[in-house]
Amino acid sequence: MTFTKIYRTPDGFDDMIMSSDGDVLTGLRFINYSENQSKHIMDREENDLSVFCSTKEWLDIYFSGRQPDFMPAYRIDCLTPFRKEVSDIMRSIPFGYTMTYGGIAALIAQKRGIKRMSAQAVGGAVGWNPLCIIIPCHRVIGLNKSLTGYGGGIKNKIALLKLEGKVDF
Repeated sequence: MTFTKIYRTPDGFDDMIMSSDGDVLTGLRFINYSENQSKHIMDREENDLSVFCSTKEWLDIYFSGRQPDFMPAYRIDCLTPFRKEVSDIMRSIPFGYTMTYGGIAALIAQKRGIKRMSAQAVGGAVGWNPLCIIIPCHRVIGLNKSLTGYGGGIKNKIALLKLEGKVDF
């Protein structure tokens, strides 16, 4: 069973849906751009859980324009080794900064001791992320600051980057 709760975002953002197995956060997505949610949520029931309270607190701090100093308990299901590598790099991108798909690919290639890694493969792993904002996939951009696709919608990606002080988007 998956439990869900709506998070009401500030003006300028679409509302979000939080998902949990009852213990930890397992999903966080913008509602209006949840066409891929079926891969993360099957049977669901609206419920108040302590993990939703801590996630709401985290999001309230984040949407006030600050980086929270704690992390709600979460788990990423179906995490392949490659997706984990990409997720770890995304988590390392500081608040207010961005990194390109190609930059992530280069880091993985260097770590693996190979000549090249596909930026397109990185894009697939970034797009798979079930915990937007918490795993900051919105901070991953294309070459020359291009905003190629975002599962939460380009409007939300731009608003998130502006919230973090990236006003040149």
